Amino acid sequence: MEFWNSALTEKSWKILQGLKEKNFDFIVIGGWAAYLWTKLHKSKDIDIIIKNFEDLAILKKEYNLIKNDNLKRYEIKIEEIDIDIYVPFFSELTMPVDDIKNYTAKIQNFDVINAEILLILKQGAEHDREKSVKGEKDRIDIITLLFYADINFKKYFELLKKFNLEYLYERLKGILSNFKEIKYINMNPRKFKLKKQEIMKELKRY
Repeated sequence: MEFWNSALTEKSWKILQGLKEKNFDFIVIGGWAAYLWTKLHKSKDIDIIIKNFEDLAILKKEYNLIKNDNLKRYEIKIEEIDIDIYVPFFSELTMPVDDIKNYTAKIQNFDVINAEILLILKQGAEHDREKSVKGEKDRIDIITLLFYADINFKKYFELLKKFNLEYLYERLKGILSNFKEIKYINMNPRKFKLKKQEIMKELKRY
């Protein structure tokens, strides 16, 4: 099922592919990273990390680039699609951007944030916008990552400890326990129940 309008997600995907053709390095985070790991839910908006401030000049030549001091990021708007750009030593995410950029994988020729880091970033976003539509999408992405992205829970817990984010552990258990939107994760109720039990057992090991 599509969480967002399919016309919007296709437009967003084309814009993301267009960014790849520009002469700068970026890392995909957010909803599109969740899609690249799980192949389940496409995203409307685009979230990326750029590795060097110098690359902002490349973007400025091509797009109407706006600096958002309040949210500590740069932004580009293309019709209904928002592109949020995070940079080291300026942007504030759940983990320091300068550390995040060291944890990547290559998927479909994109540099994508590691699944364990993405899970933590998604949890941070969900924590900040729990009551919103985007918060609901965050929870769906969190569950699909747990079920489809082969999360290394040992690595996940090591990262929580390293960055003093242990509080996210209890929240993760709560999201998993209370999740009811099975229609979004391409599983029947029995398979969902068994997978949920398996993940809960894994979480309790640490």
